[in-house]
Amino acid sequence: MARPKPPTFDKQKIVAENRKARFNYFIEETFEAGLALSGTEVKSLRGGEGTIADSYAEVRDGECWLINANIPEFSHGNRFNHEPKRPRKLLLNAREIEKFVGAVERKGMTLVPLSIYFNSRGRAKVELALAKGKQTHDKRATIKDRDWQRDKARLLRERG
Repeated sequence: MARPKPPTFDKQKIVAENRKARFNYFIEETFEAGLALSGTEVKSLRGGEGTIADSYAEVRDGECWLINANIPEFSHGNRFNHEPKRPRKLLLNAREIEKFVGAVERKGMTLVPLSIYFNSRGRAKVELALAKGKQTHDKRATIKDRDWQRDKARLLRERG
């Protein structure tokens, strides 16, 4: 029996956020995945370093991998320091991985990491989204809507 997941994830400390993802993609569904990290990677993340702006996830051989995420080398690491842009394994249920495979192959969706954070138990997690790419006219509509919301709030403040 599957354990029920909370509607929002328990984000204690957000390390890296992909802010452009919500602009470039329609977010269909979000998942929480664990990250298989080495010791110096965890120390770098705890120091608040790391970027996922150009990263994505893919399924290879029944396993999910985070590609192109940059976690810089730990400043006090020795010769056992990690490689900054190595592929990192995402820890997910087999059922979730099968769902990803189906969505990516059949519907042409993309796996986009939205954020890397530490939960209340101190574990590094990735908020992963199944997303569909926006086209230029969709992005223009998003900008137009965002500007209108800002103007509306300003008008309400002035008159309200």
